[in-house]
Amino acid sequence: METYSIFKDLAIIIIFAKFFGILARKCKAPQVVGEIIAGLLIGPSVLHLVEQTEFLNGMAEVGVVLLMFSAGLDTDLKELLKTGPVAFLIACCGVLVPLVGGSLLYMGFYGAAPWGSEKFYTAVFVGVIMTATSVSITVASLREMGKLKGKIGTTITSAAIIDDVIGIIVLTFVVGFRSPGSNPGRVVLSTFLFFVMALVVGYILFRIFQGIDDRYPHTRRIPIISLALCFFFAYAAEKYFGIADITGAYVAGIILCSMRDSSYVEQKMEVSSYMIFGPVFFASIGLKTNIDNVDGSILLFSIGFVIVALLTKIIGCGLMAKLCRFRLMDSLKIGVGMMTRGEVALIVAQKGLSVGLLSPVYFTSVILLIIVSSISTPILLKLLYAKDRGGESL
Repeated sequence: METYSIFKDLAIIIIFAKFFGILARKCKAPQVVGEIIAGLLIGPSVLHLVEQTEFLNGMAEVGVVLLMFSAGLDTDLKELLKTGPVAFLIACCGVLVPLVGGSLLYMGFYGAAPWGSEKFYTAVFVGVIMTATSVSITVASLREMGKLKGKIGTTITSAAIIDDVIGIIVLTFVVGFRSPGSNPGRVVLSTFLFFVMALVVGYILFRIFQGIDDRYPHTRRIPIISLALCFFFAYAAEKYFGIADITGAYVAGIILCSMRDSSYVEQKMEVSSYMIFGPVFFASIGLKTNIDNVDGSILLFSIGFVIVALLTKIIGCGLMAKLCRFRLMDSLKIGVGMMTRGEVALIVAQKGLSVGLLSPVYFTSVILLIIVSSISTPILLKLLYAKDRGGESL
């Protein structure tokens, strides 16, 4: 392939991704859905305008690392620590029930999988995809109804943050256990050492960055050094601890999220991510999605995947909320609010594809889940709030 042809590919990806992203937003769907559909259209499955290359794979990997870094920067650490055990328990149940449900769904379709086999890890990974929560649409709906700052809105937001942290840790373990020559003790030790390192080194780095920020506030050197930290943590996580690079990037964002200029850093990251790396990543999902091999069984699995993913979040989070003495209707609101899926689910699925745990054909199931959950969640929340006018109680 000629070197200069990469510019043609990038031009096509950016134009199509942005056009379909805007179209999706006009249809009240997440913009990423439009970008994925754009990748599907311009890829080998439909128009054959762009082919997946090593260069685009590299660009997509940078895109996913930047997305996770931004997610870490956007985390309210004080709110995360302040919400206490209730949000943590809801998040744990919101991870466990979908994880088990997704694994059983895969085994129900493709047969029982012996412990430690390739099929077993694939089944568990299908469950891992279901654990991710994306509350951006839920937050927008609650804000529109004036319920975001209430007990329900705060609980959903906090539980979703913890949910993603636990989901990433689970992803780290699954990828580590599946790696050739891995043993459980080493994986657990590596993961433990990584988070200890992140805690100790992260505190030191936070103090250093805080000092630089105090001396040179709101200058471009802060985002530049922050980006270097993001890439270094992504590299160190994979190289020295055998942990997913997205975990390292997310932790780097967490380290800097309490810095005074964290929003300024996130704003600068957003420019690169929004203009080029983000569209390339989401379009690459569409490029890798293989609809040629989608048959009746895959379509049936996708429908089951969506139903199980939605119900397990409602059951897991709603049941734990009820056990934490929320009203029944409030528990249902929390369960429904936690069932949306978005970027994190795509990121996890992409990681599964890169390490050989997932076939491209299953991206169809993930995309369908994002579309259905994004449309149904706001509708169900509005119906629940309209039906329940008795307020919130804990």
